[in-house]
Amino acid sequence: MRPAFAVGLVFAGCCSNVIFLELLARKHPGCGNIVTFAQFLFIAVEGFLFEADLGRKRPAIPIRYYAVMVTMFFTVSVVNNYALNLNIAMPLHMIFRSGSLIANMILGIIILKKRYSIFKYTSIALVSVGIFICTFMSAKQVTSQSSSSENDGFQAFLRWLLGIGALTFALLMSARMGIFQETLYKQFGKHSKEALFYNHALPLPGFIFLASDIYDHAVLFNKSELYQVPFIGVTVPIMWFYLLMNVITQYVCIRGVFILTTECASLTVTLVVTLRKFVSLIFSILYFQNPFTLWHWLGTLFVFVGTLMYTEVWNNLGTTKSQLQKEDKKN
Repeated sequence: MRPAFAVGLVFAGCCSNVIFLELLARKHPGCGNIVTFAQFLFIAVEGFLFEADLGRKRPAIPIRYYAVMVTMFFTVSVVNNYALNLNIAMPLHMIFRSGSLIANMILGIIILKKRYSIFKYTSIALVSVGIFICTFMSAKQVTSQSSSSENDGFQAFLRWLLGIGALTFALLMSARMGIFQETLYKQFGKHSKEALFYNHALPLPGFIFLASDIYDHAVLFNKSELYQVPFIGVTVPIMWFYLLMNVITQYVCIRGVFILTTECASLTVTLVVTLRKFVSLIFSILYFQNPFTLWHWLGTLFVFVGTLMYTEVWNNLGTTKSQLQKEDKKN
């Protein structure tokens, strides 16, 4: 029951989170740092109150291990959000973050010496190719439009290339973090709420180096048009409302992912998150009226065929932890 509930949190929270992130990024593409800071602060405060018991509860996993995980998590979050300021369209942003599926498998084979069945290899390849097709066709038009409005197309291309490099780095770092987290859980047990708190609380001092950019965008947010919040009747600048909703939905999303990591193997978690990103991509295309061509439908077919082939995901969601461990050893 908990895995199914976690999957629901992931899809509901993460899909709506992408909408508010795109609303923020369309108005202020460089707002990644203030978004990341707000997300980390909210989750850290909530965890300090309810999980850490105001600092009185000792962590089950030693802090030195969290320090390594936190460094990777903070770097991935900052780089991913900042890439939106490097001529990276939101659909292209999604495909690189969804590419963690194949990156997780490759690093799992190299580092953990895992082996998977031919059906898993094929299904993951189909899912990855399908998402790539959808995103590439969506990003192609956005890139061409931005290039036509730039006086110096070469500089715009170099900036875009830098964004691609940043996303590639974040992709590999994210996959490595997932494997590191999986090894920690095997050694110390699975503590999703504790990991969620420390992953967001420990990096907060690092935002001192980003304080100037965060302040500048806070000023810009204050100057945005006013918006009356439904049901409450309070009027606030609309960018602050978007940020608040982004933070809340991000918390729901991450909470679901961390619960899922306690119930399923790393590859299974990555597949669920990847499918969620595909749903977010389709919803983003429809909601923001981006074109949906035959290539997009082809990508959709690849994703769902790959998902049907990867039937072990849903079997894993209904198994016990001991059965999961046996399955991991077999793979």
